[in-house]
Amino acid sequence: MKLTTAVLAAGAAVSLTSAMVGAARLRQDARHQAERNEAVVARNQLDWLAQISTNADLAKLWAPEDMDVEEYMQLLKANQLICTLSLRDRLGFIRDGHLPFFASMVMSSDVCRRYWSRFGDLRAQESEGDERAEHFTRVLGQAAKSHPQAQPAAA
Repeated sequence: MKLTTAVLAAGAAVSLTSAMVGAARLRQDARHQAERNEAVVARNQLDWLAQISTNADLAKLWAPEDMDVEEYMQLLKANQLICTLSLRDRLGFIRDGHLPFFASMVMSSDVCRRYWSRFGDLRAQESEGDERAEHFTRVLGQAAKSHPQAQPAAA
């Protein structure tokens, strides 16, 4: 092989390697940007939930007509906890197989089970088409149903 052919082949190999590394870097940057965007949107939602769950005048504007404002504020606090857990799950901070444990812990709270009973169907509708959100919703729904206090009393 001539020296010029070898130099050209080496140059082509370096160029190809650089292109592959660049493409991988672009994919990684896009994934990180999506995670940052998700965290910002979640922070906005959590801030709004913090405000509305502590300000009765504000909660009154948003409470369903058939619900007491104090109850609505409590349910929003439960939603805030569930949203925080959801964000941790979406960002990968909950290890595989541990979500049922966390869901069970959340649903050990009466207010979280009341929230799920009232708004769980809405969360299921919101999650449609997002595989990870659908899984999260299924796991929390199962934890709510499986909690001993959610079971009807034996006769």
